[in-house]
Amino acid sequence: MLLKFISPIKMIELNPKLKEVISSINTENIPKERQESLQVLIDYVANKIKAGLPINLNFICTHNSRRSQFSQIWAKVASVYSGIEINSFSGGVEVTAFNERAVESLKRFGFEISAEGENNPKYFVKYSKNLKPIVAFSKLFDDETSPKENFSAIMTCSHADENCPFIPGAEKRIPIRYDDPKEFDGTPEEEEMYDARSIEIATEMFFLFSAINK
Repeated sequence: MLLKFISPIKMIELNPKLKEVISSINTENIPKERQESLQVLIDYVANKIKAGLPINLNFICTHNSRRSQFSQIWAKVASVYSGIEINSFSGGVEVTAFNERAVESLKRFGFEISAEGENNPKYFVKYSKNLKPIVAFSKLFDDETSPKENFSAIMTCSHADENCPFIPGAEKRIPIRYDDPKEFDGTPEEEEMYDARSIEIATEMFFLFSAINK
């Protein structure tokens, strides 16, 4: 199913290239077993909407450098695109930095990104002319900027999922794992694999929010 822009937010202006990328996403390419994994998160979000409660999603991976960052950003964009209000976060069990290869991949998809600071910079990820940018940087899952209760912890990597069995304050823990593009760092396939992981996550986030709007 190709996506259709249905957001009720008036005058939203997505970055032109990003809008083209989104319009090309086909959610029918998601395997059935992945759809079943995503259904748990779909049900969580749908129940929050039904109850009129805030939706807080915290995407967690070991270093909060690649997969969890992709997930936070694409979840926010997909929710805005679908007209569903959420609070999207990400975190890890160690602080490193938002990997520059992942940042460059997002730029290739049409995000406008600036940075402040060194070592672990804060990145300002702009996807629309008239909406606030997403602030992205590596942090612990219980960082002061993250929710302490009434949130779902979405485990995006096997290491964090298996080695961090308890997330304080999470009312729901949902494993939605992705392969790590880090394996291709320094190889000829580096850009291709980062982009593949990013668009895989994007497709699943758009599937999630489009399913709620059916």
